[in-house]
Amino acid sequence: MGPSWPVPEPGGRLLGCARDQQRRRPSQEGPVSTPEPRNPSTGPAPVESRRVARHRQGPVERRREDQSTTDQRLLDSRGPTDWVHSDPWRVLRIQSEFVEGFGTLAETGPAISVFGSARLGADHPMYAVAEEIAARLVRAGYAVITGGGPGIMEAANKGAAEAGGTSIGLGIELPFESSLNDHVTLGINFRYFFARKTMFVKYSQGFVVMPGGFGTLDELFEALTLVQTQKVTNFPVVLFGTRYWSGLVDWVRDRLLEEGCISPRDVDLLQLTDDVDEAIDIIVNHRVPELTERAGTAETES
Repeated sequence: MGPSWPVPEPGGRLLGCARDQQRRRPSQEGPVSTPEPRNPSTGPAPVESRRVARHRQGPVERRREDQSTTDQRLLDSRGPTDWVHSDPWRVLRIQSEFVEGFGTLAETGPAISVFGSARLGADHPMYAVAEEIAARLVRAGYAVITGGGPGIMEAANKGAAEAGGTSIGLGIELPFESSLNDHVTLGINFRYFFARKTMFVKYSQGFVVMPGGFGTLDELFEALTLVQTQKVTNFPVVLFGTRYWSGLVDWVRDRLLEEGCISPRDVDLLQLTDDVDEAIDIIVNHRVPELTERAGTAETES
């Protein structure tokens, strides 16, 4: 009786235990038919007559022959190095950024993120204001988180550090910006914006948004979207600088709200001020509206 396993076609590959990977001899019950030789002048064989061997690579099945195994490629020191920049490897790199961020910031405690332009230096009036706000936040019991860069970010880190608080910088790899500023006492550099932005939202109890550019606007609208869609716990977003931000707030109210693109409640997510005391009060005294309403209802019923 012949073997129970399938006999591969000439040139095919049979996967299984190690000894089965060697080419089997034909069964003695009868000759194995071989395809007629093809005349090169007639062109390639029809698609339906061609059979491609299946090859398993880990959990992935490929319909082609591999010239080497995964182990061989791993152990080949002469192999190409471009693979470390491929998408599968990037997944591990992305994972490592989340692991490092979560591990570093897990015991931070209450914190407030301060955003603002990297281009507004020490001679700009908002630089000193950012220092003061950060120092006041530290005295109120908060750590201060920034993007770790120059300008307003540097001012906030400086104010927090000089007040004796935790001054956190979450840097990002950019072609035109330097490393973390000198006032960061706890810093992480990220390659990917989305990993960095997750840390801002996850470990903050509120945002103070100073005048800034596209990066600042990106962080602002990211927070508003997450709060609006209830992806994060509702927390205060303070826009500091009436002259700078009033045009944006007017546009949100006169265009987005007027056209029905947002609800009146969404407009209330933006709190505009020029006063440091008011900004700190908004942060410290903020309550989630739903929780406040429930507490009031419970008191009435009791």
